[in-house]
Amino acid sequence: MKRNFKFCLLAGAIAAFSLSACRDDKMEESVLPDSQSESAKLDQPGELEKSCSYVDQNWSSSAVLKTTLSNSTDTNFMNAQMTKIASLWGRSNPTLRFVDDPSNFNSTYNAISYSTGKIYYGYAIYADAKNKGGDIVNAMILAHEYGHQLQYIFNLPSVNESTARPNELEADGFAGYYLRRPNGYNKTNFAEIAAAYEFAQSIGDYQTNSSNHHGTPPQRRSAVRLGFLLGQYDLNASNFDYNFFYYYQGVLNGTYKMGKNSANPEIDAYMSQYMDELRKIQTGEISAEEFKQLK
Repeated sequence: MKRNFKFCLLAGAIAAFSLSACRDDKMEESVLPDSQSESAKLDQPGELEKSCSYVDQNWSSSAVLKTTLSNSTDTNFMNAQMTKIASLWGRSNPTLRFVDDPSNFNSTYNAISYSTGKIYYGYAIYADAKNKGGDIVNAMILAHEYGHQLQYIFNLPSVNESTARPNELEADGFAGYYLRRPNGYNKTNFAEIAAAYEFAQSIGDYQTNSSNHHGTPPQRRSAVRLGFLLGQYDLNASNFDYNFFYYYQGVLNGTYKMGKNSANPEIDAYMSQYMDELRKIQTGEISAEEFKQLK
């Protein structure tokens, strides 16, 4: 059975894009093994991919799959970020490829993570993100997409709903975590991260009964904020998932746990300072503009 999760995060001035998780069991490649020695390698297109313009059903019929962006500086930046993101989690690189469509450029305003160990990144989304927010925005988007790779590899998230919300909120959290970690993007000033995140997220949606519901705008802000806060600690993917949802139940079900996180007392002492703030973010008491000024 094939499952596609596509979640739109930004309504741009000229087109909309989605940071997506895409499960396609018909695709041939499997998730890459855990190998530090292979962490710097990037798969190249096979001969069939080089000769065939069709990417897959998630892209326009005239789209072309590439291993480079329009210039080497941008390509090197994204490849380096991919290696750094995967290395942060102790993994080898997924297959990072880029999608171009010269005849319909705006159709590539998209980024998709596949359960088969691939991330496809559109030319248009890269260009607009860089123009409006600089390199950090593309680093954030890529870290979000890699968060879906972690979900595929480790069978996450541990919280399940009838909608895509937990998957997307946790991917937002993974991105916030990466942007803060010293062996990640190393940004300790949350204002920079918040500005990048605001570029890459839409006004959200309130279609809470839709299978494609991916969280309200305040919920998504609080998710990336929580990921940033957890970036104070060195966590593996499973520990991140545990702590993320321990403190994020207030967003998912409207109540905050009062009991102590006995599994991680140091984290619990730190997070207790921020629980009221997270509540105010997810209820909208802290506005989008105030969110950008958080420390």
